[in-house]
Amino acid sequence: MHIPDGYLSPLTYITSYAVTSPLFVYGLKKTRKNLSDESIPLLSALTALSFLVMMLNIPIPGGTSGHVIGTAVIAILFNPWIAFLSITVVLTIQAFIFGDGGITALAVNSFAMGFIAAFAGKFTYKLSSKIINEKAALFLSGWLSIVATSIVIAVVLGIQPLIASKSSGEPLYFPFGLQVTIPAIVGSHIIYFGFIEGIYTLIVITFMKKIKSE
Repeated sequence: MHIPDGYLSPLTYITSYAVTSPLFVYGLKKTRKNLSDESIPLLSALTALSFLVMMLNIPIPGGTSGHVIGTAVIAILFNPWIAFLSITVVLTIQAFIFGDGGITALAVNSFAMGFIAAFAGKFTYKLSSKIINEKAALFLSGWLSIVATSIVIAVVLGIQPLIASKSSGEPLYFPFGLQVTIPAIVGSHIIYFGFIEGIYTLIVITFMKKIKSE
């Protein structure tokens, strides 16, 4: 799921930084208003947990990999902006220290696994919890959060041959088009990684609510 350096054209990663940076600044302002000192330990623990599960990369066809992200958990327990910032911090550490995900691709990774996943997970839970039971809503929110993320990643990678190729038609960066990335990345997340993300979201939030009630 982490896009490495060398996969994206300058047009793509410059644009992604231009889009994501204002969102990050706005998220900081929202977080300062909504995050209390008492909630910081829990947020830190969930962020660290996301860091751990994201390090467990499983290669998939299409030139990338998949893993749990844990964004929906933070978005539901706190809010999407806090989740976006938390995941961005995780991705930054992974990119700069562990080489997991590229520095040029950091904004795209942050937008997909942070922003998109957070808002998809939060609003899916908010809407679905009104019509289905709590456990199903939690599972669905986790599932949809990572599937939405995979769509963004698949599209960004898949359009690279269209926007950056030699005169001969040979891609300069990521070599596979949408006909490969959509089924490989999105398909695997719909069937496999989405199921794991849904279970993860259900288990973690249920556990947290149980502790809080006790």
